[in-house]
Amino acid sequence: MAARDELDDTLELAWSDRLAAAESMIPIIGRLHRESGVVVSLHGQPLLGQSPIGIVKAHRFTRRVEETEVPLVETLAVLTELARADLGPASVDVAELAQRFRQEGGGTTLADYLRDEFFLAGRPAAAAVEAAAAASSPSSKQDVVLYGFGRIGRMLARILIERAGAGSTLALRAVVVKRRGEHDIVKRASLLRRDSIHGPFEGTITVDEANDVIIANGTRIQFLYSDSPAEVDYAAHAIHDAIVVDNTGRWRDRAGLSQHLQSSGASRVILTAPGKGDVPNVVHGINHELASGETIVSAASCTTNAIVPVLQVMSDRFGIRHGHVETVHSFTNDQNLVDNFHSGDRRGRAAGLNMVITETGAAKAAEKALPELAGRLTANAVRVPTPNVSLAILHLSLETVVSRDDVNAVLRESSLSGPLRRQIDYIESPEVVSTDFRGSRRAGVVDGLATIGTGDGHVVLYVWYDNESGYSRQVVRVLREMVGGDSVTIPAPRATALKEGVTA
Repeated sequence: MAARDELDDTLELAWSDRLAAAESMIPIIGRLHRESGVVVSLHGQPLLGQSPIGIVKAHRFTRRVEETEVPLVETLAVLTELARADLGPASVDVAELAQRFRQEGGGTTLADYLRDEFFLAGRPAAAAVEAAAAASSPSSKQDVVLYGFGRIGRMLARILIERAGAGSTLALRAVVVKRRGEHDIVKRASLLRRDSIHGPFEGTITVDEANDVIIANGTRIQFLYSDSPAEVDYAAHAIHDAIVVDNTGRWRDRAGLSQHLQSSGASRVILTAPGKGDVPNVVHGINHELASGETIVSAASCTTNAIVPVLQVMSDRFGIRHGHVETVHSFTNDQNLVDNFHSGDRRGRAAGLNMVITETGAAKAAEKALPELAGRLTANAVRVPTPNVSLAILHLSLETVVSRDDVNAVLRESSLSGPLRRQIDYIESPEVVSTDFRGSRRAGVVDGLATIGTGDGHVVLYVWYDNESGYSRQVVRVLREMVGGDSVTIPAPRATALKEGVTA
Protein backbone atom coordinates (compact mmCIF):
# COMPACT_ATOMS: atom_id res chain seq x y z
CA MET A 1 0.00 0.00 0.00
CA ALA A 2 2.85 2.36 0.87
CA ALA A 3 4.50 1.63 -2.49
CA ARG A 4 1.24 2.45 -4.31
CA ASP A 5 0.91 5.74 -2.40
CA GLU A 6 4.50 6.62 -3.30
CA LEU A 7 3.79 5.93 -7.00
CA ASP A 8 0.66 8.11 -6.89
CA ASP A 9 2.64 10.94 -5.31
CA THR A 10 5.30 10.67 -8.04
CA LEU A 11 2.71 10.75 -10.84
CA GLU A 12 0.91 13.72 -9.30
CA LEU A 13 4.18 15.61 -8.95
CA ALA A 14 5.12 14.86 -12.57
CA TRP A 15 1.73 16.06 -13.80
CA SER A 16 1.99 19.17 -11.64
CA ASP A 17 5.44 19.93 -13.01
CA ARG A 18 4.20 19.49 -16.60
CA LEU A 19 1.30 21.86 -16.02
CA ALA A 20 3.67 24.39 -14.45
CA ALA A 21 5.95 24.24 -17.50
CA ALA A 22 2.96 24.64 -19.80
CA GLU A 23 1.70 27.61 -17.79
CA SER A 24 5.13 29.25 -18.16
CA MET A 25 4.88 28.93 -21.95
CA ILE A 26 1.56 30.72 -22.35
CA PRO A 27 2.74 34.34 -21.86
CA ILE A 28 5.78 33.70 -24.09
CA ILE A 29 3.63 32.24 -26.88
CA GLY A 30 1.21 35.17 -26.63
CA ARG A 31 3.96 37.80 -26.62
CA LEU A 32 5.72 36.26 -29.63
CA HIS A 33 2.49 36.37 -31.61
CA ARG A 34 1.36 39.80 -30.46
CA GLU A 35 4.67 41.64 -30.76
CA SER A 36 6.51 39.80 -33.55
CA GLY A 37 3.91 37.87 -35.50
CA VAL A 38 5.51 34.54 -34.60
CA VAL A 39 3.16 31.54 -34.53
CA VAL A 40 4.58 28.50 -32.74
CA SER A 41 3.54 24.87 -33.09
CA LEU A 42 4.61 21.33 -32.19
CA HIS A 43 4.92 19.20 -35.32
CA GLY A 44 2.07 21.23 -36.82
CA GLN A 45 -0.10 21.32 -33.66
CA PRO A 46 -0.76 25.01 -32.83
CA LEU A 47 0.09 26.28 -29.34
CA LEU A 48 -1.39 29.78 -29.59
CA GLY A 49 -4.54 30.07 -27.50
CA GLN A 50 -4.12 26.66 -25.87
CA SER A 51 -4.77 26.05 -22.18
CA PRO A 52 -2.03 24.43 -20.07
CA ILE A 53 -3.72 21.05 -20.50
CA GLY A 54 -4.01 21.71 -24.25
CA ILE A 55 -0.26 22.32 -24.40
CA VAL A 56 0.43 19.08 -22.52
CA LYS A 57 -1.85 17.22 -24.97
CA ALA A 58 0.02 18.77 -27.91
CA HIS A 59 3.24 17.36 -26.47
CA ARG A 60 1.57 13.98 -26.16
CA PHE A 61 0.84 14.15 -29.90
CA THR A 62 4.57 14.34 -30.68
CA ARG A 63 4.88 10.60 -29.99
CA ARG A 64 3.35 10.09 -33.43
CA VAL A 65 6.44 11.65 -35.01
CA GLU A 66 9.35 11.05 -32.66
CA GLU A 67 10.41 7.97 -30.70
CA THR A 68 9.42 9.62 -27.45
CA GLU A 69 7.28 12.53 -26.37
CA VAL A 70 9.00 15.93 -26.65
CA PRO A 71 9.79 17.05 -23.07
CA LEU A 72 8.05 20.26 -22.04
CA VAL A 73 11.32 21.57 -20.61
CA GLU A 74 12.85 21.42 -24.11
CA THR A 75 9.95 23.37 -25.58
CA LEU A 76 10.19 25.94 -22.81
CA ALA A 77 13.93 26.36 -23.42
CA VAL A 78 13.41 26.95 -27.15
CA LEU A 79 10.56 29.42 -26.51
CA THR A 80 12.71 31.31 -24.02
CA GLU A 81 15.46 31.73 -26.64
CA LEU A 82 12.91 32.77 -29.28
CA ALA A 83 11.64 35.47 -26.94
CA ARG A 84 15.19 36.87 -26.66
CA ALA A 85 15.70 37.00 -30.43
CA ASP A 86 14.65 39.80 -32.76
CA LEU A 87 12.18 37.97 -34.95
CA GLY A 88 9.77 39.02 -37.64
CA PRO A 89 6.64 37.19 -38.78
CA ALA A 90 7.32 33.46 -38.98
CA SER A 91 5.81 30.05 -38.38
CA VAL A 92 8.10 28.26 -35.95
CA ASP A 93 7.85 24.55 -35.24
CA VAL A 94 9.37 24.30 -31.77
CA ALA A 95 9.37 20.49 -31.71
CA GLU A 96 11.34 20.24 -34.95
CA LEU A 97 13.83 22.84 -33.72
CA ALA A 98 14.32 20.91 -30.47
CA GLN A 99 14.63 17.62 -32.33
CA ARG A 100 17.22 18.99 -34.75
CA PHE A 101 19.21 20.57 -31.93
CA ARG A 102 19.39 17.18 -30.21
CA GLN A 103 20.59 15.53 -33.44
CA GLU A 104 22.80 18.27 -34.88
CA GLY A 105 23.65 20.68 -32.07
CA GLY A 106 26.96 19.09 -31.15
CA GLY A 107 28.87 21.36 -28.81
CA THR A 108 27.05 24.55 -29.75
CA THR A 109 24.62 26.33 -27.45
CA LEU A 110 20.91 26.38 -28.12
CA ALA A 111 21.03 30.15 -28.72
CA ASP A 112 23.77 29.81 -31.34
CA TYR A 113 22.03 26.91 -33.04
CA LEU A 114 18.74 28.79 -33.29
CA ARG A 115 20.51 31.85 -34.65
CA ASP A 116 21.93 29.70 -37.46
CA GLU A 117 18.47 28.29 -38.20
CA PHE A 118 17.05 31.81 -38.49
CA PHE A 119 19.74 32.80 -40.97
CA LEU A 120 19.17 29.63 -43.01
CA ALA A 121 15.50 30.55 -43.18
CA GLY A 122 16.37 33.97 -44.57
CA ARG A 123 15.42 35.69 -41.33
CA PRO A 124 18.54 37.37 -39.85
CA ALA A 125 17.89 39.57 -36.85
CA ALA A 126 18.19 42.96 -38.55
CA ALA A 127 15.87 41.97 -41.37
CA ALA A 128 13.49 40.44 -38.85
CA VAL A 129 13.12 43.68 -36.92
CA GLU A 130 12.46 45.60 -40.13
CA ALA A 131 9.93 43.00 -41.31
CA ALA A 132 8.15 43.03 -37.97
CA ALA A 133 7.80 46.80 -38.06
CA ALA A 134 6.47 46.70 -41.61
CA ALA A 135 3.99 43.93 -40.80
CA SER A 136 2.75 45.82 -37.75
CA SER A 137 1.85 48.87 -39.82
CA PRO A 138 -1.92 49.00 -40.48
CA SER A 139 -1.29 50.34 -43.98
CA SER A 140 0.62 47.17 -44.90
CA LYS A 141 -2.26 44.83 -44.15
CA GLN A 142 -4.68 43.63 -46.81
CA ASP A 143 -8.24 44.86 -46.27
CA VAL A 144 -10.76 42.00 -46.15
CA VAL A 145 -14.54 42.30 -46.44
CA LEU A 146 -17.00 39.51 -45.65
CA TYR A 147 -20.04 39.63 -47.91
CA GLY A 148 -22.55 37.68 -45.84
CA PHE A 149 -22.43 36.68 -42.18
CA GLY A 150 -23.83 33.16 -42.01
CA ARG A 151 -22.13 30.00 -40.76
CA ILE A 152 -18.97 30.39 -42.87
CA GLY A 153 -18.90 34.18 -42.58
CA ARG A 154 -18.89 34.09 -38.80
CA MET A 155 -16.31 31.30 -38.69
CA LEU A 156 -14.05 33.32 -41.00
CA ALA A 157 -14.53 36.34 -38.74
CA ARG A 158 -13.46 34.33 -35.69
CA ILE A 159 -10.32 33.07 -37.44
CA LEU A 160 -9.32 36.49 -38.79
CA ILE A 161 -9.85 38.10 -35.38
CA GLU A 162 -7.87 35.32 -33.67
CA ARG A 163 -4.93 35.90 -36.03
CA ALA A 164 -4.97 39.71 -35.96
CA GLY A 165 -1.50 39.95 -34.42
CA ALA A 166 1.61 41.85 -35.44
CA GLY A 167 2.50 39.44 -38.21
CA SER A 168 -0.94 39.17 -39.77
CA THR A 169 -1.18 40.27 -43.40
CA LEU A 170 -5.00 40.35 -43.31
CA ALA A 171 -7.25 42.95 -41.69
CA LEU A 172 -10.97 42.27 -41.36
CA ARG A 173 -12.48 45.67 -42.06
CA ALA A 174 -16.16 45.21 -42.87
CA VAL A 175 -19.12 42.88 -43.19
CA VAL A 176 -21.91 43.42 -45.72
CA VAL A 177 -25.40 42.10 -44.95
CA LYS A 178 -29.04 42.89 -45.58
CA ARG A 179 -30.70 44.78 -42.74
CA ARG A 180 -33.13 42.46 -41.00
CA GLY A 181 -34.81 44.97 -38.77
CA GLU A 182 -34.25 47.15 -35.73
CA HIS A 183 -31.18 46.33 -33.60
CA ASP A 184 -29.79 44.26 -36.47
CA ILE A 185 -26.18 44.73 -35.45
CA VAL A 186 -26.90 43.74 -31.84
CA LYS A 187 -28.26 40.41 -33.07
CA ARG A 188 -25.26 39.98 -35.40
CA ALA A 189 -22.92 40.56 -32.46
CA SER A 190 -24.82 38.00 -30.40
CA LEU A 191 -24.44 35.40 -33.16
CA LEU A 192 -20.70 36.07 -33.25
CA ARG A 193 -20.47 35.89 -29.46
CA ARG A 194 -22.41 32.63 -28.97
CA ASP A 195 -22.41 29.59 -31.23
CA SER A 196 -24.34 26.39 -30.56
CA ILE A 197 -21.74 24.27 -32.36
CA HIS A 198 -18.37 25.96 -31.86
CA GLY A 199 -18.99 27.46 -28.43
CA PRO A 200 -18.47 30.99 -27.12
CA PHE A 201 -16.24 33.58 -28.79
CA GLU A 202 -12.79 33.68 -27.18
CA GLY A 203 -12.51 37.30 -26.10
CA THR A 204 -14.61 40.42 -25.79
CA ILE A 205 -17.18 41.94 -28.12
CA THR A 206 -18.66 45.43 -27.87
CA VAL A 207 -21.24 47.08 -30.12
CA ASP A 208 -21.34 50.68 -31.34
CA GLU A 209 -24.93 50.55 -32.57
CA ALA A 210 -25.05 54.20 -33.62
CA ASN A 211 -22.21 53.67 -36.11
CA ASP A 212 -22.98 50.05 -37.06
CA VAL A 213 -19.65 48.84 -35.68
CA ILE A 214 -18.65 45.71 -33.79
CA ILE A 215 -15.33 45.72 -31.92
CA ALA A 216 -14.05 42.19 -31.27
CA ASN A 217 -10.76 41.78 -29.39
CA GLY A 218 -9.75 45.24 -30.59
CA THR A 219 -10.66 44.61 -34.25
CA ARG A 220 -13.05 47.28 -35.52
CA ILE A 221 -15.55 45.77 -37.96
CA GLN A 222 -17.79 48.12 -39.92
CA PHE A 223 -21.18 46.66 -40.84
CA LEU A 224 -22.57 47.86 -44.16
CA TYR A 225 -26.13 47.26 -45.28
CA SER A 226 -26.85 46.62 -48.94
CA ASP A 227 -28.97 44.46 -51.24
CA SER A 228 -26.52 44.63 -54.14
CA PRO A 229 -22.76 43.93 -54.38
CA ALA A 230 -22.29 46.74 -56.90
CA GLU A 231 -23.76 49.44 -54.66
CA VAL A 232 -21.41 49.20 -51.67
CA ASP A 233 -19.04 52.15 -51.27
CA TYR A 234 -16.09 50.70 -49.37
CA ALA A 235 -13.86 53.69 -50.08
CA ALA A 236 -16.22 55.89 -48.06
CA HIS A 237 -15.10 53.90 -45.02
CA ALA A 238 -11.38 54.11 -45.86
CA ILE A 239 -11.39 50.55 -47.21
CA HIS A 240 -9.17 50.21 -50.27
CA ASP A 241 -8.07 47.41 -52.60
CA ALA A 242 -10.15 45.00 -50.55
CA ILE A 243 -10.59 41.27 -51.10
CA VAL A 244 -14.29 40.52 -50.84
CA VAL A 245 -15.13 37.06 -49.50
CA ASP A 246 -18.58 36.19 -50.85
CA ASN A 247 -19.96 33.53 -48.54
CA THR A 248 -23.59 33.86 -49.63
CA GLY A 249 -23.27 31.42 -52.55
CA ARG A 250 -25.81 33.50 -54.45
CA TRP A 251 -23.50 34.18 -57.40
CA ARG A 252 -21.09 31.52 -58.62
CA ASP A 253 -20.03 32.52 -62.13
CA ARG A 254 -17.69 35.29 -63.25
CA ALA A 255 -20.48 37.60 -64.38
CA GLY A 256 -22.29 37.45 -61.06
CA LEU A 257 -19.18 37.73 -58.89
CA SER A 258 -17.86 40.62 -60.98
CA GLN A 259 -20.58 42.77 -59.46
CA HIS A 260 -18.38 43.07 -56.38
CA LEU A 261 -15.66 44.71 -58.48
CA GLN A 262 -18.01 47.54 -59.40
CA SER A 263 -17.87 48.73 -55.80
CA SER A 264 -15.40 51.47 -54.96
CA GLY A 265 -12.62 50.01 -52.82
CA ALA A 266 -12.95 46.35 -53.90
CA SER A 267 -10.35 44.72 -56.13
CA ARG A 268 -10.61 40.91 -55.80
CA VAL A 269 -13.21 38.28 -54.90
CA ILE A 270 -13.16 34.86 -53.25
CA LEU A 271 -16.25 32.66 -53.44
CA THR A 272 -16.79 30.13 -50.63
CA ALA A 273 -18.60 27.65 -52.86
CA PRO A 274 -17.69 25.78 -56.06
CA GLY A 275 -17.23 28.21 -58.94
CA LYS A 276 -18.97 27.78 -62.27
CA GLY A 277 -17.64 28.30 -65.79
CA ASP A 278 -14.10 29.62 -65.93
CA VAL A 279 -13.87 30.59 -62.24
CA PRO A 280 -10.89 28.57 -60.93
CA ASN A 281 -11.52 26.28 -57.95
CA VAL A 282 -8.57 26.69 -55.59
CA VAL A 283 -7.79 24.08 -52.96
CA HIS A 284 -4.95 25.24 -50.77
CA GLY A 285 -2.07 22.78 -50.79
CA ILE A 286 -2.97 21.60 -54.31
CA ASN A 287 -3.23 24.51 -56.73
CA HIS A 288 -3.07 27.55 -54.44
CA GLU A 289 -0.54 29.25 -56.72
CA LEU A 290 -3.50 30.14 -58.97
CA ALA A 291 -4.87 32.47 -56.30
CA SER A 292 -2.06 35.02 -56.56
CA GLY A 293 -2.73 35.82 -60.21
CA GLU A 294 -6.53 35.86 -60.32
CA THR A 295 -9.10 38.58 -59.67
CA ILE A 296 -11.93 36.14 -58.99
CA VAL A 297 -11.39 32.68 -57.47
CA SER A 298 -13.44 30.03 -55.76
CA ALA A 299 -12.24 28.25 -52.62
CA ALA A 300 -14.32 25.29 -53.83
CA SER A 301 -16.49 23.49 -51.27
CA CYS A 302 -15.88 21.93 -47.89
CA THR A 303 -16.18 18.48 -49.44
CA THR A 304 -13.80 19.29 -52.28
CA ASN A 305 -11.22 20.58 -49.81
CA ALA A 306 -11.59 17.42 -47.71
CA ILE A 307 -11.16 14.92 -50.54
CA VAL A 308 -8.80 16.56 -53.04
CA PRO A 309 -5.63 16.44 -50.87
CA VAL A 310 -6.29 12.74 -50.14
CA LEU A 311 -6.99 12.08 -53.83
CA GLN A 312 -3.75 13.86 -54.76
CA VAL A 313 -1.71 11.63 -52.46
CA MET A 314 -3.43 8.49 -53.71
CA SER A 315 -3.02 9.53 -57.34
CA ASP A 316 0.66 10.37 -56.93
CA ARG A 317 1.55 7.19 -55.05
CA PHE A 318 -0.75 4.55 -56.55
CA GLY A 319 -2.57 6.01 -59.56
CA ILE A 320 -6.39 6.22 -59.73
CA ARG A 321 -8.36 4.50 -62.49
CA HIS A 322 -11.77 5.54 -61.23
CA GLY A 323 -13.31 6.83 -58.03
CA HIS A 324 -16.71 7.42 -56.49
CA VAL A 325 -17.25 9.84 -53.62
CA GLU A 326 -20.24 9.39 -51.34
CA THR A 327 -20.67 12.28 -48.92
CA VAL A 328 -22.55 11.87 -45.66
CA HIS A 329 -23.10 15.57 -45.04
CA SER A 330 -24.61 17.48 -42.14
CA PHE A 331 -27.76 19.39 -42.98
CA THR A 332 -27.31 23.01 -44.05
CA ASN A 333 -29.25 26.24 -43.85
CA ASP A 334 -30.79 25.85 -47.32
CA GLN A 335 -32.87 22.87 -46.14
CA ASN A 336 -36.24 23.12 -44.39
CA LEU A 337 -36.71 22.47 -40.68
CA VAL A 338 -40.19 21.10 -41.40
CA ASP A 339 -41.73 19.78 -44.60
CA ASN A 340 -42.37 22.69 -46.91
CA PHE A 341 -41.90 23.80 -50.50
CA HIS A 342 -38.29 23.86 -51.75
CA SER A 343 -37.06 24.45 -55.27
CA GLY A 344 -34.58 21.58 -54.93
CA ASP A 345 -35.50 17.92 -55.10
CA ARG A 346 -36.03 16.28 -51.67
CA ARG A 347 -34.58 19.26 -49.76
CA GLY A 348 -38.06 20.40 -48.79
CA ARG A 349 -38.37 17.53 -46.29
CA ALA A 350 -37.58 18.14 -42.62
CA ALA A 351 -33.79 18.25 -42.24
CA GLY A 352 -33.77 17.18 -38.59
CA LEU A 353 -35.81 14.04 -39.24
CA ASN A 354 -34.60 12.65 -42.54
CA MET A 355 -31.63 11.39 -44.47
CA VAL A 356 -31.91 13.17 -47.81
CA ILE A 357 -30.26 11.99 -51.02
CA THR A 358 -29.08 14.99 -53.02
CA GLU A 359 -26.50 15.99 -55.56
CA THR A 360 -23.01 17.34 -54.95
CA GLY A 361 -20.61 19.12 -57.26
CA ALA A 362 -17.60 17.73 -55.40
CA ALA A 363 -16.50 15.41 -58.22
CA LYS A 364 -16.54 18.13 -60.89
CA ALA A 365 -14.84 20.58 -58.55
CA ALA A 366 -12.20 17.99 -57.68
CA GLU A 367 -11.52 17.39 -61.37
CA LYS A 368 -11.00 21.14 -61.87
CA ALA A 369 -8.38 21.11 -59.09
CA LEU A 370 -6.86 17.80 -60.26
CA PRO A 371 -7.10 17.78 -64.08
CA GLU A 372 -5.38 14.37 -64.27
CA LEU A 373 -8.57 12.87 -62.79
CA ALA A 374 -10.93 14.41 -65.35
CA GLY A 375 -13.67 11.94 -66.27
CA ARG A 376 -12.62 9.48 -63.56
CA LEU A 377 -14.75 10.63 -60.62
CA THR A 378 -18.42 10.44 -59.73
CA ALA A 379 -20.13 11.69 -56.57
CA ASN A 380 -23.36 11.81 -54.66
CA ALA A 381 -24.44 13.07 -51.24
CA VAL A 382 -26.72 12.17 -48.37
CA ARG A 383 -27.73 14.96 -46.00
CA VAL A 384 -28.15 13.67 -42.44
CA PRO A 385 -29.69 15.09 -39.22
CA THR A 386 -26.47 16.38 -37.64
CA PRO A 387 -25.54 20.09 -37.51
CA ASN A 388 -21.83 19.85 -38.30
CA VAL A 389 -18.99 17.46 -39.26
CA SER A 390 -19.39 15.36 -42.37
CA LEU A 391 -17.87 12.19 -43.80
CA ALA A 392 -16.60 11.48 -47.31
CA ILE A 393 -16.35 7.84 -48.38
CA LEU A 394 -13.92 7.35 -51.27
CA HIS A 395 -14.25 4.18 -53.35
CA LEU A 396 -11.07 4.08 -55.43
CA SER A 397 -9.91 1.68 -58.12
CA LEU A 398 -6.12 2.03 -58.18
CA GLU A 399 -3.58 1.36 -60.90
CA THR A 400 -1.41 -0.39 -58.29
CA VAL A 401 -2.27 -3.46 -56.24
CA VAL A 402 -1.62 -2.32 -52.70
CA SER A 403 -2.45 -3.45 -49.18
CA ARG A 404 -4.59 -1.61 -46.67
CA ASP A 405 -1.56 -1.12 -44.42
CA ASP A 406 0.47 0.39 -47.26
CA VAL A 407 -2.31 2.89 -48.02
CA ASN A 408 -2.63 3.86 -44.38
CA ALA A 409 1.13 4.24 -43.99
CA VAL A 410 1.26 6.66 -46.94
CA LEU A 411 -1.68 8.74 -45.69
CA ARG A 412 -0.32 8.79 -42.15
CA GLU A 413 3.06 9.96 -43.39
CA SER A 414 1.38 12.67 -45.46
CA SER A 415 -0.46 13.92 -42.37
CA LEU A 416 2.72 14.18 -40.31
CA SER A 417 5.51 15.36 -42.54
CA GLY A 418 4.37 15.82 -46.13
CA PRO A 419 3.58 19.07 -47.97
CA LEU A 420 -0.14 18.44 -47.33
CA ARG A 421 0.08 18.04 -43.57
CA ARG A 422 -1.96 21.20 -43.01
CA GLN A 423 -4.72 19.70 -45.13
CA ILE A 424 -4.66 16.00 -44.15
CA ASP A 425 -4.93 14.58 -40.67
CA TYR A 426 -4.92 10.90 -39.74
CA ILE A 427 -6.28 9.00 -36.77
CA GLU A 428 -6.52 5.42 -35.59
CA SER A 429 -9.10 4.96 -32.86
CA PRO A 430 -11.92 2.44 -32.60
CA GLU A 431 -14.14 4.88 -30.70
CA VAL A 432 -14.18 8.17 -32.65
CA VAL A 433 -17.47 9.59 -33.93
CA SER A 434 -18.38 12.74 -35.80
CA THR A 435 -18.40 15.16 -32.85
CA ASP A 436 -14.78 14.26 -32.08
CA PHE A 437 -13.78 16.17 -35.20
CA ARG A 438 -15.63 19.37 -34.38
CA GLY A 439 -13.18 22.27 -34.52
CA SER A 440 -10.62 20.41 -36.66
CA ARG A 441 -8.17 22.75 -38.36
CA ARG A 442 -7.43 20.30 -41.18
CA ALA A 443 -9.43 20.00 -44.38
CA GLY A 444 -9.99 16.27 -43.77
CA VAL A 445 -9.10 13.52 -41.31
CA VAL A 446 -8.46 9.98 -42.58
CA ASP A 447 -9.97 7.32 -40.32
CA GLY A 448 -7.27 4.67 -40.62
CA LEU A 449 -9.13 1.87 -38.86
CA ALA A 450 -12.04 2.24 -41.29
CA THR A 451 -9.86 1.85 -44.40
CA ILE A 452 -10.80 -1.18 -46.53
CA GLY A 453 -8.40 -2.85 -48.95
CA THR A 454 -9.50 -5.84 -51.03
CA GLY A 455 -6.03 -6.71 -52.30
CA ASP A 456 -7.02 -6.28 -55.95
CA GLY A 457 -6.38 -2.55 -56.30
CA HIS A 458 -9.68 -1.40 -54.81
CA VAL A 459 -9.69 0.61 -51.56
CA VAL A 460 -12.31 2.45 -49.56
CA LEU A 461 -11.25 5.45 -47.50
CA TYR A 462 -13.25 7.29 -44.84
CA VAL A 463 -12.43 10.99 -44.45
CA TRP A 464 -14.04 13.05 -41.67
CA TYR A 465 -14.21 16.83 -42.01
CA ASP A 466 -15.56 19.75 -40.06
CA ASN A 467 -17.43 21.35 -42.92
CA GLU A 468 -17.33 24.73 -41.16
CA SER A 469 -14.07 25.04 -39.20
CA GLY A 470 -11.73 22.99 -41.39
CA TYR A 471 -13.07 24.52 -44.57
CA SER A 472 -12.89 28.09 -43.26
CA ARG A 473 -9.22 27.65 -42.41
CA GLN A 474 -8.62 26.57 -46.00
CA VAL A 475 -10.35 29.76 -47.17
CA VAL A 476 -8.08 31.85 -44.96
CA ARG A 477 -5.04 30.07 -46.41
CA VAL A 478 -6.21 31.03 -49.90
CA LEU A 479 -6.67 34.61 -48.70
CA ARG A 480 -3.10 34.66 -47.45
CA GLU A 481 -1.91 33.27 -50.77
CA MET A 482 -3.60 36.16 -52.58
CA VAL A 483 -1.55 38.65 -50.55
CA GLY A 484 1.82 37.00 -50.97
CA GLY A 485 1.72 33.58 -49.37
CA ASP A 486 2.66 32.27 -45.97
CA SER A 487 5.24 33.70 -43.63
CA VAL A 488 8.73 32.26 -43.29
CA THR A 489 8.79 28.69 -41.97
CA ILE A 490 11.42 27.84 -39.34
CA PRO A 491 13.05 25.39 -39.53
CA ALA A 492 12.96 24.75 -43.27
CA PRO A 493 10.85 21.62 -43.95
CA ARG A 494 12.54 18.24 -44.11
CA ALA A 495 11.20 14.71 -44.31
CA THR A 496 10.34 13.45 -40.83
CA ALA A 497 11.02 9.89 -39.72
CA LEU A 498 7.90 8.19 -38.42
CA LYS A 499 7.55 5.85 -35.49
CA GLU A 500 5.50 2.93 -36.75
CA GLY A 501 2.63 1.56 -34.73
CA VAL A 502 1.94 4.68 -32.64
CA THR A 503 -1.52 6.21 -32.79
CA ALA A 504 -3.12 9.22 -31.18
